[in-house]
Amino acid sequence: MDAYTQLILLLGNPVSHSLSPKIHNEAFGKLGLNFCYLTAKVESEEVGNAVRGIRALNIKGANVTVPHKTAVIPFLDELSDAAKAVGAVNTIINKNGILVGDNTDVAGFLRPLWDLQAEISETEMVIFGGGGAARAVLFGLGTYFKPKKLHLVLRNPEKAVNLVQDFPNFPIELVEWKLASDVIKASKLLINTTPIGMFPNVENRLWEQVSDFNASHIAYDLIYNPEKTTFLQDITNIGGTSIGGMEMFIGQAAAAFELWTGKTF
Repeated sequence: MDAYTQLILLLGNPVSHSLSPKIHNEAFGKLGLNFCYLTAKVESEEVGNAVRGIRALNIKGANVTVPHKTAVIPFLDELSDAAKAVGAVNTIINKNGILVGDNTDVAGFLRPLWDLQAEISETEMVIFGGGGAARAVLFGLGTYFKPKKLHLVLRNPEKAVNLVQDFPNFPIELVEWKLASDVIKASKLLINTTPIGMFPNVENRLWEQVSDFNASHIAYDLIYNPEKTTFLQDITNIGGTSIGGMEMFIGQAAAAFELWTGKTF
């Protein structure tokens, strides 16, 4: 690092588990770019100050992770079409003092599903969680896979009413977490967008009633650390198909990298 180094931050809480610094700094080095990627643990009440700091310190850009993907929006100057559609931001680009929010999660999320499109299109699907990542998942599935039903499983479904209203043309059903057994059994694709099972709490189980899983299930966990969560292990043990979050992580990282640097990841 020197006086000309361009900084990229990861804004979130927690951030200590993230592989983003390793993967981006490796890529910067390979391409001979004078950039440095750093993590920044940000409390919810400090999100505004953190975003304003990007402009004040002339930081080149940032990634945004849980739980701040929607909270950063009021503090940005512009949003990309993808960020507007999803209602969440995972990438910030500083364009000469203008902070632009983008969303590369959709492309990253869809990456491992294209080969399964014929199998999962027009089926029922379960999405655990209702945060910023869930919005990207809803948009991607509703736009490209024509689901029969999108069951959004939440501890407090009433908190997701606005999310449903943001996607009026998608067949979304809000389901209380403890009442989700039937929709899990009826669905083909099960997606975890929550941090349950993420490092360091790797023993935490997304769904305790493992008997609700079957060999026809396809489970997709957006968590990439650990590579295989207890949720994916449970699906694998029953004979189902599991998809880890690393493929989504790589896909969204590559898109963000290009937005910051103009170079191919």
